[in-house]
Amino acid sequence: MHHDGILTTADLQSATGYQRASDIERCLSQQGVRLFWGKDGPWTTLDLINAAGGLQRSANDGMYEGPTL
Repeated sequence: MHHDGILTTADLQSATGYQRASDIERCLSQQGVRLFWGKDGPWTTLDLINAAGGLQRSANDGMYEGPTL
């Protein structure tokens, strides 16, 4: 089952160019990306990659409807 926002080991192999799980882990860990380990290898989420890059959605993003000018 594939969920939106989750990057599987295969996705990470494609994105990093590395094939070995340990190389993927090293590459992403050096960049501050938090990884998790599953039976098929490392995985992460788009939100965790964005957080490592300094991009985070506000907790109330889209909740405020301000006045129209």
